[in-house]
Amino acid sequence: MERNLALEVVRVTEAAALSSARWLGRGNAQAPEQAAADAMRRAFDAVDFAGTIVLGEGERDQCPMLYIGERLGSGREPEMEVALDPLDGASIVATGRGNAMAVVALADRNAFLRVADTAMDKIAVGPRAAGAINITRGPEENLHAIADAMRCHVEDLTVAILDRPRHEDLVRRVREVGARIKLIPDGDLSAAIATGVEDSGVDVLMGIGGSREGVLAAAALQCLGGDLQGRLRPRNDAEAERVQAAGVRDLDHVFAIGELAAGKNVLFAATGVTDGDLLQGVRFFGGGARTHSLVMRSRSGTVRFIEATHRFDRQPVY
Repeated sequence: MERNLALEVVRVTEAAALSSARWLGRGNAQAPEQAAADAMRRAFDAVDFAGTIVLGEGERDQCPMLYIGERLGSGREPEMEVALDPLDGASIVATGRGNAMAVVALADRNAFLRVADTAMDKIAVGPRAAGAINITRGPEENLHAIADAMRCHVEDLTVAILDRPRHEDLVRRVREVGARIKLIPDGDLSAAIATGVEDSGVDVLMGIGGSREGVLAAAALQCLGGDLQGRLRPRNDAEAERVQAAGVRDLDHVFAIGELAAGKNVLFAATGVTDGDLLQGVRFFGGGARTHSLVMRSRSGTVRFIEATHRFDRQPVY
């Protein structure tokens, strides 16, 4: 039987989720992020592969671990590159809100876009609307095209948009065309992935979020058969310089899903830290906890939701 490395990597995301969830609602955004990174790094030591981080917490001089270029695993084959976010939603955990996750994606060499940490304008949809989106068009035209592809009315669509002042015009236009809107305080990665899952309550993601989240969402949607397009939107001159130094000369270039995450052999694992549209958060009980995870592989198209019970007296607590 062919080895599915994602089923081993889910233990890494579980470790990060368990460690960061202890800081739920305690008002400290740095502590859960550090706890997740520490646990994720230790858990990777037990995975039998040769991984190299290409999208992580930052450059080596910016963070002590999970930095771009860091090696992970035992060092034995298979050789894979790694994109990760130990905790997508540190402020979410600090305030006790929803849609925080620990995320890891793996793929063969040169699969993930090496992108500077900046903002990205995104549109994401699930399998039924794959191929129907065009980020260079307005939200009105995109929503009509998505509704046609999904064989429904625009009024039936639910669009997730980050609740930010920059999205006031986008929200107005989506409302005018008649689609339903779910404003999310954070966690656009979870919302983007949710577009590819039936009955998640999210059909479309629109708006500007993080570039790392865009690549990770593209990896997940490759496994789900969905679609995503993105354009980098540097927030200042310094970010624009870093983006161009990374090799992106045209800031208006539209990145297709295959440019963000090449889809032949993408593995994806995510574990919920707090309750969200996609995953349940960590639930502690006396002597243990329960986690809810998503594990996928693009080659087979297999999607698994895994509910695990962790007994703290019988296995490591990361």
